[in-house]
Amino acid sequence: MTSMPNISFAKFASPKKGTAIVFAGEGASLGEAAAACDPGKAFVRAFPVAEFSGKSGSTVEVLAPEGSSLERLVAVGAGKVAELDDYAWLKLGGTIAAQFRKASEVTVVADLPGSEVSAAQAASLAAGMLLRSYSFEKYKTRKDDGNGKETPAKPVKVTIQCADPAAAKKAFADAQAVAEGVVLARDLVNEPANVLGPVEFAGHAKELEKLGVKVEVLTEKEMKKLGMGALLGVAQGSARPPRLVVMQWNGGKSKDKPVAFVGKGVVFDSGGVSIKPASGMEDMKGDMGGAAAVTGLMHALAARKAKVNAVGIIGCVENMVDGNAQRPGDIVTSMSGQTIEVLNTDAEGRLVLADALWYCNDRFQPKFMVDLATLTGAVIVALGHGHAGLFSNNDELAERLAAAGATTQEKLWRLPLGKDYDKLIDSKNADMKNIGGRHGGSITAAQFLQRFVKDTPWAHLDIAGTAMGSPTNEINQSWGSGFGVRLLDQLVRDNYEG
Repeated sequence: MTSMPNISFAKFASPKKGTAIVFAGEGASLGEAAAACDPGKAFVRAFPVAEFSGKSGSTVEVLAPEGSSLERLVAVGAGKVAELDDYAWLKLGGTIAAQFRKASEVTVVADLPGSEVSAAQAASLAAGMLLRSYSFEKYKTRKDDGNGKETPAKPVKVTIQCADPAAAKKAFADAQAVAEGVVLARDLVNEPANVLGPVEFAGHAKELEKLGVKVEVLTEKEMKKLGMGALLGVAQGSARPPRLVVMQWNGGKSKDKPVAFVGKGVVFDSGGVSIKPASGMEDMKGDMGGAAAVTGLMHALAARKAKVNAVGIIGCVENMVDGNAQRPGDIVTSMSGQTIEVLNTDAEGRLVLADALWYCNDRFQPKFMVDLATLTGAVIVALGHGHAGLFSNNDELAERLAAAGATTQEKLWRLPLGKDYDKLIDSKNADMKNIGGRHGGSITAAQFLQRFVKDTPWAHLDIAGTAMGSPTNEINQSWGSGFGVRLLDQLVRDNYEG
């Protein structure tokens, strides 16, 4: 959690203070407004010397001319102007934010040769700055200036000059809502598990009531009455009680069925009795990345007043080793009435989701359900950190999710489901077992979940490789990425609003 830039929009004028940033298209060409301002004139000589071609994401910096009130001049390459889509503008915003350094005031001349920067593009540019500026520094007690002196973080003041500042400001309100949702998800994933337990997670979700989200928190007692034996079995080894959080945003017509999102919220996963190796176990504070994304999404939808009815449900538990922890070989009864033989207590996320999905479907009868979970290491073996795994019982929903992933570059890759895989989780002692063997682990986990969704259109996103520890990029330098918020907001925006 770092100090975010204060962003405003203004008409074109020659920058007077601080750092000035201009765009250059392919061939190091400047737009009319950029070329006319003082920084643009200074770059005319600098580009050839620096061998700067305007390649996308490249930068060149020159000293401010003598007598200028400016401190730094930076040009950022935009590449081929005709190929700039929304994500490209987001990345350019991130590239610009990387140039802020210790500047207190920055002016960005959002102008390109032969192409007017639209309000939506200027808004995406600003959102990219917010996302790139994020860092998690909550627990750092000293922040010095390099000379041993502590310096309080001050937000940089950013002015984006563009053709229609009023329209850009309006568009940014929408983009900012989504960026805030991503930041919320990142904060939750980055929090240490000793601070963020199930009760505390529910408390963060409860804060969404300020935006008009209706939030209910089900306690252990209420879940027992509902028969959530699968979820409660995971939680019974922890001294910290579980919570099931139900978030509702009603921005659509009252008669419309809601769209639904369900998140795995294992605030720490020791593996239980089937304990994990010590190496890397500290990363299991992020095993609630799915719940974090659902919470961030609900923030985004409410903050931008999305015209949709949406439900977000998160199952918050801690999977610990204790005398009361469930054992391999235990059989639990889920809310659906189906029994589950727990062969491995480290395959706990699917148990949490089994009851959360059934509850969601039974109570809300949604148009569709999408669940997000850092569910399996197997999906990282299959896809690495570049894609999340997508499983679905509905081709239309899967295609819409894939399209939203392509737009936002929160990419998905569809993996198969089928009867042959489903047989692998049949149990001799119960209706099913919670693991299916070594091979196809992410698929058998999805097959397990499919037994709790009936015929409702459903998709499962295995985000184990993308929600935490994924490679950094132009818009994310954080361990917790907030993956899923922009993706699902785009899904709703493109298909279910209005």
